[in-house]
Amino acid sequence: MSTLDATRAELALIVLYLNKAEARDKICRAIQYGSKFLSNGQPGTAQNVDKSTSLARKVFRLFKFVNDLHGLISPVPRGTPLPLALLGKSKNALLSTFLFLDQIVWLGRTGIYKNKGRTELIGRISLFCWMGSSICTTLVELGELRRLSKSMKKLEKNLKDSDKYKSEEYCAKLQKSNERTLALVKAGLDIVVAVGLLQLAPKKVTPRVTGALGFATSLISCYQLLPSPSKSKVN
Repeated sequence: MSTLDATRAELALIVLYLNKAEARDKICRAIQYGSKFLSNGQPGTAQNVDKSTSLARKVFRLFKFVNDLHGLISPVPRGTPLPLALLGKSKNALLSTFLFLDQIVWLGRTGIYKNKGRTELIGRISLFCWMGSSICTTLVELGELRRLSKSMKKLEKNLKDSDKYKSEEYCAKLQKSNERTLALVKAGLDIVVAVGLLQLAPKKVTPRVTGALGFATSLISCYQLLPSPSKSKVN
C-alpha cells in the first residue's frame, strides 16, 4: 500500500469516527470540562467556553433518552444474576430520565421555556439521576468483573500447562475484563464529577477538580468509541 493510500485509509477512519454524533458529543465534553478546569469557576473566557459548549452539547443529546428506554424494556442476557439485572435496568431508567429532563433544561437555557426557577430545579434532578446511573454502572461493572474473574480462573485450570494466551476464549475474556475495568474507572470518576456539578462537597470537589476528572472521563469515552482493530481491518 502506498503512502497516499495509507493516508486515505486513516482519513476515512477519522471521518467515520467524527460522523458519530456520540463522538462529537464526547469531544465537546472534553472541551467543556477542560475549560471548567482552566476557569476554576471564575468569570472569563474559559468559563464562557464552558457554558457555551455545555449548551451546544445538549443538541447532540436530543431524543437520546430513547436508547436507554429501549435498553430498559429489552430482555436481560441469559445467565445474568437477578441483582445485576436489576441494577442494569435501574441504570437504564435513571440515564433515560436524565437525558429526558436534560431536554427540558435545554429549552429553559435557550429561552423557549420561561420558568428559570423550575429549569434549575429540573437541572439538579437530572444531575442526581445521572449520578445514580453512574453508581449503578459502578456496581454492575464490579459484579461483572467478579463473574469474569471466576470464569477466567476456571478456564485457566482447564488449560492446565498450555499457554493460556494462545486460547482465543481466554484472550476474549481478558479483553472484556480490560474493557469493563476501564468502564468501572470512568463510572467511578463520573460519580465525583456529578458531586462537583451538584456542589455537594464544594470545599473538596472544586470546579478545578470537577473539570480535571470530567476531562479524563471524556477522553476515556472518546477512546471507547474508537473502532476495534478487527473492524478496522475488515473495513
